Amino acid sequence: MDVNYNQPAAEPETLLREALEANGQRFTEQRSAVYRYLRQTEDHPSADDVFTSVRGVIPDISLATVYKSLETLVSCGLASKLTYGDGSARYDGRTDPHPHARCLTCGSVADLPGVLDGESLDRLGELPGFSIEGYRVEVVGTCRECQEG
Repeated sequence: MDVNYNQPAAEPETLLREALEANGQRFTEQRSAVYRYLRQTEDHPSADDVFTSVRGVIPDISLATVYKSLETLVSCGLASKLTYGDGSARYDGRTDPHPHARCLTCGSVADLPGVLDGESLDRLGELPGFSIEGYRVEVVGTCRECQEG
């Protein structure tokens, strides 16, 4: 069987269609383009970054449409939104629990290898009356580029 590696797998689009439908949302080419971009990048882009990249595929897409598409993907569980105290946000196509490293100088975000296992979470201790459903861990510091710059 020949495999065409230049064509994207049907699975992500099917996943997108099903998640949107389950949440009462329509499938649009704009949402699909934003979703494809988030799935293919290991970066954690801002909405402006997504807009710049997706505009290469859909030239007439607006920044407002990108914001709405990102928020729709987050609400459907297809993306994560990483928010910060300064009001900025970055988006992640990975929705599984995983730790991040954020540069305090340039704001870049990277996935850290590894996960917190159950024992690590248990060592954090219990909070009476609080049921843990997941975690978000972020370490902060200075990235290599900013250290060298």
